Amino acid sequence: MNVKKHIPNLITLLNLFCGCIALIFAIDFDFEKAFLFVSLGIFLDFFDGFFARLFKVSSPLGLQLDSLADMVTSGLVPGFVMFVMLSSGNASAATWVPYLGFIITVGSCYRLANFNIDTRQTDSFIGLPTPANALFILSLPLVIQHTNSDFLVEVLHNKWVLLGITGLSAFILNAEIPLFSLKIKEFSWAKNKLQVGFLACSLVLLISFQFLAIPLIILLYVLLSLANNLLPNHK
Repeated sequence: MNVKKHIPNLITLLNLFCGCIALIFAIDFDFEKAFLFVSLGIFLDFFDGFFARLFKVSSPLGLQLDSLADMVTSGLVPGFVMFVMLSSGNASAATWVPYLGFIITVGSCYRLANFNIDTRQTDSFIGLPTPANALFILSLPLVIQHTNSDFLVEVLHNKWVLLGITGLSAFILNAEIPLFSLKIKEFSWAKNKLQVGFLACSLVLLISFQFLAIPLIILLYVLLSLANNLLPNHK
């Protein structure tokens, strides 16, 4: 029995498991633990493909499992969190308005399905990856909980701001914007210096600004990608 061929799929299924746990915590309004388990799921998603290539056991099954796991961890959970945010502090909103938060889930689903058939996205991304978008959305209630700015709290409780974020989220997930991949395919500084540099900057931002750093990190990711696209040796 070849145990190695099952390791990447097991990692993928653990990602799905983390997403399910995160959803339960989100239902209980424990957004810190929801964020933690989504982050853990994304961490596992970061390595399943790496080990599949390392062990030379990549398969169509693994590709489908990866998208299905991401659909829960990085699609359903952020959609539900936006649903909760639109439900809270918006008593004057129509009863159907919070359900628009699941536009994030719909946009994530379309992106994940399109990713599987888009041959341009083997070494990079077109549009914001669902894990990055999920971290951005899940950071919003944490910013509300931990910020000292009444203005920021008021802004993030405004239904129009939240609906704008929802629409922008679904758009940028599927926008024709080339973005570099964070997945490390081999341990090589020359081939991964952009990823390592980005992760180092992200760590500094997290230490300095904590949850407020998440939106800044996503913006940095997009800006670095745009700058990388302009380099003469970029393919």
